[in-house]
Amino acid sequence: MRELNQIPALRAALEDARHYTRHLYAHLTDTQRAFPRLPTINPPAWELAHVGWFQEFWCLRFREREAPLPARLDRADAWLNSSIIPHAQRWELRELTFERSLDYLDREFADTVEALERSTREQRYYFQLALLHEDMHGEALLMSLQTLALPEPSIPRRPTLPLPKPSPITAEEAEYAGGEFTLGAARAPDFAFDNEKPAHKVKLAPFALSTTQVSSEQFAQFVEAGGYEREQYWTQAGWQWRRQAQASAPRDWRKDGGQWLARRFDQWEPLSPRSPVMNINAFEAEAYCRYVDKRLPTEAEWEFAARAGHAEHSDRYPWGFAPPAWGSVNLNGMYGRPVAVDALAGTDTRGGVRQLLGNTWEWTASTFAGYPGFAADPYREYSQPWFGTHRVLRGGCFATRARLVHNRFRNFYTPERNDVFAGLRTARALEPAARQA
Repeated sequence: MRELNQIPALRAALEDARHYTRHLYAHLTDTQRAFPRLPTINPPAWELAHVGWFQEFWCLRFREREAPLPARLDRADAWLNSSIIPHAQRWELRELTFERSLDYLDREFADTVEALERSTREQRYYFQLALLHEDMHGEALLMSLQTLALPEPSIPRRPTLPLPKPSPITAEEAEYAGGEFTLGAARAPDFAFDNEKPAHKVKLAPFALSTTQVSSEQFAQFVEAGGYEREQYWTQAGWQWRRQAQASAPRDWRKDGGQWLARRFDQWEPLSPRSPVMNINAFEAEAYCRYVDKRLPTEAEWEFAARAGHAEHSDRYPWGFAPPAWGSVNLNGMYGRPVAVDALAGTDTRGGVRQLLGNTWEWTASTFAGYPGFAADPYREYSQPWFGTHRVLRGGCFATRARLVHNRFRNFYTPERNDVFAGLRTARALEPAARQA
């Protein structure tokens, strides 16, 4: 967002992100903070301190072509650089207590805000990088609470809104004639991660995209039809995962007296039929698509649909250039949970596709890779190490910060991960004569 190049707006965003980070685990008892050692979970004290280290390194210590300045926390580089400390070793840092991490966050942040006030426009790139990195970890902290069935946090000054009501959808699918378009981000004026660049031309065959995300009710039909027991719906890798995991339904579902329940943090609730299915992995998403004789969209198809009908200068969001108004899109935790897949009609694209941004992340069929001409930005470990092993997700979820996501933003996880707040939207190929939405 262009306004984040301005010091007052960037300072306010950094303060907002740090306030959010500090409160996500504040409600947990000492016993609850003793997380089990899972491959998808970080120790609480380590992850909080890592957020501070990252901000300190890029905003205060990084010097291009020179050695970085010293850290404010003893042994911070060895302890907190996620690129060099193995996951298993993060649990062995006995000296890194929860209280010490919070103290480090406060000291580092005071210095960061002071440095921001005297920063140049070029230097503010690194403050934006640290801000969006912290936003990503804020969502990851919330994912950890969901994974571990721990209580939902209460964030001061962040009231939630009443759930919006569904509104009519004119069609189940939007059809696109495809053709050539420019995928990805230009280098200016908005902030862009290296994996979003460079913008380049791609050609798409005609396709159709579902106008809503797949609902829990629709996915339950797949489960009830024995979808988890029928190998023909699964890829080879997906079937191997299903057997090893002994999965028979989405991770956070269970049946009680003939009724499906879904777990939300530490509470079990009746499954909301119009809410999107969530916390499924790419294999489960693909199996559902085969069950309904569809497929996952490619990320190029997803972006084409999000930007269709807009000029290059006005296509940052599915509805145009203006940032989302408060309550208009299910981002920022403003509703506290996913909403009905047919709610929030104001998010519709010109083709009638609803909630491409927000509610749940959407798995795509695309393997995460660099665009043609990819060049790593100074934070070299952000993208390139994960090329070829991760799958692209698009769109953001109810917990994603609105300043992070837009039509070109690419998220990425390995396909077996079902701790992500992710669901799906279906696609299918069309004959070349199909009309364009």
